[in-house]
Amino acid sequence: MNFLNILQEIEKADPEVFEKLDTRRSALKSFTNVSGKIALASLPFALGSMFKKAYAGGPSGTTVLDVFNFALTLEYLEAAFYKNGIAAGAMLIPNANDRAAINIIGTHEAEHVAYLKAAITAAGGTPVASPTFDFTAGGGKGNGPFQDIFTNYETFLAVAQAFEDTGVRAYKGQAPNLVQGGAYLTAALNIHSVEARHASKVRQMRKANGFSSTVKPWITLADTGGIGAAVQANYAGEDNTVQANIQIVNINGFKISADAASEAFDEPLTMAQVVALVTPFFAA
Repeated sequence: MNFLNILQEIEKADPEVFEKLDTRRSALKSFTNVSGKIALASLPFALGSMFKKAYAGGPSGTTVLDVFNFALTLEYLEAAFYKNGIAAGAMLIPNANDRAAINIIGTHEAEHVAYLKAAITAAGGTPVASPTFDFTAGGGKGNGPFQDIFTNYETFLAVAQAFEDTGVRAYKGQAPNLVQGGAYLTAALNIHSVEARHASKVRQMRKANGFSSTVKPWITLADTGGIGAAVQANYAGEDNTVQANIQIVNINGFKISADAASEAFDEPLTMAQVVALVTPFFAA
């Protein structure tokens, strides 16, 4: 039995397999060294160990499918939110330019849903079903703090900002679980960057509509941009000014404020943190 031929067949099925291990040359060299030292009967176990490394999840043991189904749930939430907002039309969004922008953002979210479902299916998984939502954040009772979510444009944009800012942090938080995910990591980072542009655009629309005089296109410290206590938890930790144990404030003698230091980096959120933040929007 030629195990190198087996490796070649696996590579045909997944061209990125060796990059998930290390590199093709390194992986083949490692396998050759192993196959020369152990009995033939043990070789399947060596293969299993190698490919467990290639297809395992990140440091927490979370798999790519876990991450993508988690992301899919968030994208369901955002896609449904914008779909409802677009359906309300001028009654909710009086500015035609804003309606066009919201329509584009909503289309992106729907495309993210379609992509994630296809990717999960292609990887042999089952996409989670879309939950039902309570956009008042009342946990299904319809009595949450955002009662006028689809009749008051200020409220709608405030929730949109919280969703987008939280989405950016959520994708960043899952990056370590996709370090061996190859093309899946690339796709997740692509979505992450789009979510960041959505967040910036929504923040600029809030300012242009006079809903906040202080909001910026990015997060400053743990500031909600004028929304207040209802979304404060979504910004917890964003006042961090230390990255990789390096203090950014006044780094290397440059005059850098805490505001500027916090604005230069987004902080990740764990899956558990995100679930706690969005659970009030689920009707279950």
